[in-house]
Amino acid sequence: MNDDRELGKVDIPPISGVFGESWSLKKLLGLLAVFGPAAIVASVSIGAGETIVVVRAGAWAGYRLLWLVLLSCVVKGVFVTYLLGRYTAVSGEHIGHRLARLPGPRGWLPLAIVAMEMLGAPLAWVPIAKPCGDLFHFLFQSSLSQSIAEPIWENIFTSCFITLALAFGLRLSFERLEKQQIIICLILVTGTLIGTLIVRPNFREAVIGSISFGHIPPFPAWAPQDAIKNPLLTMATAFGYVGGSVMGYVVYANWVGMHRWGLTGHQNIDAIRRHAFTRDKIDYLPDSPEQVSQLRKLVAPLRWDAGIGAVVLFIVTGAFMLSGAAVLYPLQTTFEGWGLLTNQAHVWSNIHASLVWVYYICIIVALWGTLQALPEIYARVIQEFFQAVWHRREWDYHKIRHVVCVYIFVATIVLVWLNVPFDILTQIAGFILANFSIAVMMLAALYLNFKLPAAYRTHPLMLIGAIVSAGVLIISAGSSGWGLAVKLFGSA
Repeated sequence: MNDDRELGKVDIPPISGVFGESWSLKKLLGLLAVFGPAAIVASVSIGAGETIVVVRAGAWAGYRLLWLVLLSCVVKGVFVTYLLGRYTAVSGEHIGHRLARLPGPRGWLPLAIVAMEMLGAPLAWVPIAKPCGDLFHFLFQSSLSQSIAEPIWENIFTSCFITLALAFGLRLSFERLEKQQIIICLILVTGTLIGTLIVRPNFREAVIGSISFGHIPPFPAWAPQDAIKNPLLTMATAFGYVGGSVMGYVVYANWVGMHRWGLTGHQNIDAIRRHAFTRDKIDYLPDSPEQVSQLRKLVAPLRWDAGIGAVVLFIVTGAFMLSGAAVLYPLQTTFEGWGLLTNQAHVWSNIHASLVWVYYICIIVALWGTLQALPEIYARVIQEFFQAVWHRREWDYHKIRHVVCVYIFVATIVLVWLNVPFDILTQIAGFILANFSIAVMMLAALYLNFKLPAAYRTHPLMLIGAIVSAGVLIISAGSSGWGLAVKLFGSA
């Protein structure tokens, strides 16, 4: 093992911990305790999409678009997350190091992903932070100076919210972030379930809406005019915003390595990675069926982690849509502008007083957790990708995180004070960060799966699901891109 060029076949690490135990209550609790990286992915995903875009969809579509939420959670929360994480767990290699060697200019795909995320990130931050600024203005307006106009106060609160989120995000280590986001997931699941029970939705209609795949309900007169004029774009944006941006899925594979799941727990993992970095073919995995079976068992933490994360995402996102369908749809409510969170609080206060504080807690916790975690995600992916492309230079994670935070701060504050409309921001960000970028990464995940030796590739049923998911993502990306082009430039 001293010479990386003569690495040979590696020995698969033994199965240890809860995964080597017989089935019992203790083992089940231990499996639930595996939940970690996907908790960050799920909690970061619960941003403007779940709290605003999904609620608005429920307000005009009722329960009939729950299938769109379920489909997005399955496609992204299960197949995209698991397939990207699985490659690193099985091969031990960072996905960026493999993708940097795709045919064409070196690193074109990783660099394109970084460029698209950095282009779209400020557009995504504003729809998360600015409704919070409006909500804080609503909560504290009685103690504020009336000589300053309401929009200015809202922008001030928004700027403070962004500044604090970035400042605290810079101080968070991965370990502390993971523990924090698990707590946030618990708060969100508990709070949204309580809120859902209080508003007493029609569960029969909810079940029907969840399985009515492909059904597009008619747009009522009170639906937002932009949705009526651009139906494909509206649907694709809602689908894209459920689950967050592309980097949240890319970074998951990096976190798998930090948890030392699968082959990443090998004692000579650094030598394995150096060897893999110089080879197009993965030639170091053993051929014996016993070793193949053992490595497949070592990948089990991913299945539990990604599965629980997808369930959390669906519970919280579905609960927000149920609240829109149960409370706002009967009132024929249309939410426009930046007062979306505040308007929702006004409506729910008329249903039950306790709903307001459940709502406030869930909203602030969700959006704060999203913004605070993003600097870690951006910096972790950029460091991995840059290191893969320009491997002769060392890329410092902390410096990258500081530079990214300064860029995000400046670009986002400019957009906040320019008062760019909500719809156009979410639609552009949804296309760049979610629909198009995630479709590309799903295709990359399929490519990575086929780079593995045949015995180590994912189960055929999982592969079929991944291929179907890629098709769904491509259709959503095409609908989003076409709808956005028509809106911005008019029909041909």
